[in-house]
Amino acid sequence: MKSLCFSPRTASLSISRQSNSPSLSSTARRRFSQSEIEQAIDAAAAIIMKWDAETSAYAGVTSLFHENKREAMQFTKSVNELQDIMHLLVSDQDSGSEKFSQAQRLMQIAMKRLQKEFYQILSTNRADLDPESVSTRSSRTSTSMSDYDDDGLPDDEIRTAGDSITELEDVSSTAMSDLKLIADCMIASGYAKECIRVYKIIRKSIIDEGIYKLGIEKLSSSQVNKMDWDVLDLKIKNWLDAEKISLRTLFKGERILCDHVFSSSDSIKESCFAEISKEGATLLFGFAELVAKAKKSPMEKMFRVLDMYTAISEDWQEIETIFAFESVSAVRLQAINSLVRLSESVLSLLTDFESTIHKDSSKAMTPGSGLHRLTMYSMDYLTLLADYCNILTDIISDWPPPAKSSLPESFFNSPVSDDSPRPVISVRIAWLILVLLCKLDCKSKHYKDVSLSYLFLANNLQHVLSRVRASNLMYLLGEEWITKHEAKVRQFAANYERLAWGQVFASLPENPMASMTGGKAKECFMKFTSSFEDAYSKQCSCVVPDLKLRDEIKASIGTKVVAVYREFYDMHKSTVGEESSEKLFVRFSPEDVGNYLSELFFATVSSGSSSTSSSTSSHHHRYMRSLLRA
Repeated sequence: MKSLCFSPRTASLSISRQSNSPSLSSTARRRFSQSEIEQAIDAAAAIIMKWDAETSAYAGVTSLFHENKREAMQFTKSVNELQDIMHLLVSDQDSGSEKFSQAQRLMQIAMKRLQKEFYQILSTNRADLDPESVSTRSSRTSTSMSDYDDDGLPDDEIRTAGDSITELEDVSSTAMSDLKLIADCMIASGYAKECIRVYKIIRKSIIDEGIYKLGIEKLSSSQVNKMDWDVLDLKIKNWLDAEKISLRTLFKGERILCDHVFSSSDSIKESCFAEISKEGATLLFGFAELVAKAKKSPMEKMFRVLDMYTAISEDWQEIETIFAFESVSAVRLQAINSLVRLSESVLSLLTDFESTIHKDSSKAMTPGSGLHRLTMYSMDYLTLLADYCNILTDIISDWPPPAKSSLPESFFNSPVSDDSPRPVISVRIAWLILVLLCKLDCKSKHYKDVSLSYLFLANNLQHVLSRVRASNLMYLLGEEWITKHEAKVRQFAANYERLAWGQVFASLPENPMASMTGGKAKECFMKFTSSFEDAYSKQCSCVVPDLKLRDEIKASIGTKVVAVYREFYDMHKSTVGEESSEKLFVRFSPEDVGNYLSELFFATVSSGSSSTSSSTSSHHHRYMRSLLRA
């Protein structure tokens, strides 16, 4: 079947084969006499010449589709009929006739007019045909006015709001329908090239403008590497918003408009959408790959990389739908490459994080056996990582398990080494905490006083546990892991208590109510006073930031000291002798001992953890120092 392709720039005619071209049967051809053909051409000429801007001043300043929609419909109908007549003349081998030349001239004038109308509709309706309006048009149209009932608006305001929405919808729908009508007519008449050129120029400018307004710019890898983190972080935050907006409105809306306007030709709508969106979309997803390759510290970069990976992976189905055409496969490929680079960056950053723990070589002892900065830094990091457990599971699913040879053999009885199958993310997180605990164990050996080593371990492991309980780490590590490490905290605290306060415990008789001579009682009181003063002087600067652990340690010490000392004090105070002797040998009442113990572990912590230091505590410490000097 034959169809005609005309060019407004020449009067030549070429014949090509197109499956969707209109055809005239021999019966149809016989229906048209010469006079009927002339009448059809004259009818088409009347409306086409009326809107010829070169011969009519009115046509030069007026929009056909805006001024008279019924006449616009008649115009396109006349053009289609003129196209049928030209097919008929060609099939009758009458393409050299005056009638054919006249029809061809009219067709060129009509196409020029339609091209102008197409441009005007696209230009004047930029606001109504912006991708956001197009992409949300159906959802807005389906909005029920009952949505406004809860706002308590007056009926007239509700009607006004509804009318405004309807008006916007009408303008957008009308513009899209007009564009489709013109595109169908021009494509059927062989003027697809002219129609497409206008569409691409205007719509690409809208997409490019949208990308620019969203803050997406072309950057090189070196530019990204040289950026200060604060600047790059701001750009990443902006990109995360831009990625959502561009997919859900910019590119989705353009795809909808392209599909609607050029629904008569799959190849045309594909080529239009590809040329309009390919550059902007590739630029959008290319930024994620640049960030993945940037050299930044693990703490700074990790969570932004995970945010970007999450954004692309969650929107992958939409990316595949919007950019399904083969001509925009480069966009899909860029998105895939960005996901791969981001996942590689995450694995590299996890390795760097573990290496940072291993390489921490600071030998400075934490004041008061409090929290080490490495503990706080590491747990901040791991707590945030746990919020990305699903994404991390996808990323590290094929990552080889950690090499246990990097840790001492004594640590292999940790739950992480169990043979039972566990989620890969749980194993990896447990391993990183194990690496941290191993490093803390090494650091605890820097304390000359072994009791302080155990308090250091108890404090830091308790901090690890408190962060685990208060975050998603609890679900990743499980109750068994928590229970085993809680037992370790109790063991460390018990060891601290035994080594730091053991001499105080031993200074009191096993049976404080047993009778004894005055001399023996004096000896016990002096021994208790000496051991308590010595222990207190060493432990008064210690700190236990965790309230629960602090209370547990103090309660345990208090039970073993205050209760026993009170019984001994009540039983044997009177046997010491005169009041002067009593003051000399009995330096502390049970209440004094209890008060001093109650004020333990509140010293200021220079490591940055929370602490309390009351005026009462300061008073007790000053009083104790005065006793030591006496």
